Amino acid sequence: MSRNGTRFIFAAWVFACLPLGVRGEDIPKHPTEIQFPPLDYKLPPASQFRQTLSNGMIVYVAEDRMLPTFDMTITVRVAAALDPPEKAGRAGLAAEQLRDGGTERLAPADFDEEIEFLAANIGSSMDDTSGTIRLSCLSKDIDAALALMNEMLRKPRYDEDRLRLAKERNIQNTKRRNDSTDSISNIEWGFQMNGEDHFSNRYPSSATINTITRDDLIAFHKRYYHPGNMMVAVAGDFDKGEMTKKLEKAFADWPVGETGPTTFPKPTFEPKAGIYMIHKPDVNQGRVTLGHKAIMRGTPDEFALQVMNSILGGGAFRSRLVAKVRSDEGLAYNVGSQFGQGVYYPGDFRCWFQSKSNSCAYATRMVLEEVKRMRDEAPSKVDVDDAVTSIVESFPQRFQTKMALLGTYVNDEYTGRDPKYWQTYVENIKKVTPQDVQRVAKTHLHPDRLVVLTVGNADDVRAGGHDKAPTLKFDEFGTITTLPLRDPDTLRR
Repeated sequence: MSRNGTRFIFAAWVFACLPLGVRGEDIPKHPTEIQFPPLDYKLPPASQFRQTLSNGMIVYVAEDRMLPTFDMTITVRVAAALDPPEKAGRAGLAAEQLRDGGTERLAPADFDEEIEFLAANIGSSMDDTSGTIRLSCLSKDIDAALALMNEMLRKPRYDEDRLRLAKERNIQNTKRRNDSTDSISNIEWGFQMNGEDHFSNRYPSSATINTITRDDLIAFHKRYYHPGNMMVAVAGDFDKGEMTKKLEKAFADWPVGETGPTTFPKPTFEPKAGIYMIHKPDVNQGRVTLGHKAIMRGTPDEFALQVMNSILGGGAFRSRLVAKVRSDEGLAYNVGSQFGQGVYYPGDFRCWFQSKSNSCAYATRMVLEEVKRMRDEAPSKVDVDDAVTSIVESFPQRFQTKMALLGTYVNDEYTGRDPKYWQTYVENIKKVTPQDVQRVAKTHLHPDRLVVLTVGNADDVRAGGHDKAPTLKFDEFGTITTLPLRDPDTLRR
């Protein structure tokens, strides 16, 4: 098709999409001139969905008749943080094999077949501070799928053959940790922020995986998987009253055991500012991360910090880092920032990018300049208004489905957040001013505490030589400490 033909079709499509009664002269000349009505999004409170079963189990229930489907998520008060160092990986295997290891009645292959027959999906996973189990199916199969889920939860088989295969697979995965700069950087950053001994850096190795037995998984399951440690969220095409009865029937006669931990230890390690470099000779790009420890969730500055980070690097193409490093200079495809507000211990502030080896120094200088600029200059009202508008107008996207809404409320209750937090979220974001942004930047951004971590071909990265800064070398940012690659299995140097 000719270019003129394509333009004609596009114009016809635009015209067809116009509301009835809109005239040609009413069409804005540029997208920036488009006027939208004010966003008026009212979030239903958590109390509208929260119920308690007779055994004390907390459930969140929401009808969603849009599609003939059913979704269920169970959040379990259990965590990889509970693994002793000598059995790192136990919690992950217990979660994985809860699903993959069959039930007392059904061998793994038979359990798989029952789920596939229903066209359902059941999964089980574990992270550092919680466990998750998910079920999805057609609404006509709710009873059958719930029965399978209940059987899996209460009477797992932990099949020896499936466990052996899972252990072999996990051991193979440990050997690939140094395959990419992304993996190396993420792992090393955790050690730089939280130290060698914190549970967040307790990775399984071939030695710890080989110590884990079927009996370990059974004991772990017996202790932590029970209604007293679970919060359930269900959404879908059902009657709310009937669904509550089904949940009562599924879980009420299951004995409640010992409650899992409600908090986790903070790192005792203090990050040491400096320039750190890991040599990976087989790549032609460097991955640079710089930052320091941030704050806990719930501080008075958290909303201004969200706006600040959006302006700096968290606001996609509107942010300064993306505009300068990616759009203006073309130095990096993936560039951004985050200001983590931790739940159990402080999060991290960090900026990152990946660029050609010879341009890493040039891009790093730009990032450092933008961090300093956030402290030294109050952003314009336009910048703040743009960031606030973006955050406010994307707010409903957090809750696109009923399950996303319930999942947020369950997570808030699990972590102890005020259930009214989201009711006032938009109002609090709208209150942020340019002066607030500069104040929190001065308070919470610390250029003198920055850890700068680079993974790539160290010789080429240090040499610099970008066309726009031919004499700039990475050493000019400070004395470089070379870190040897960690052993991929043990993650020790």
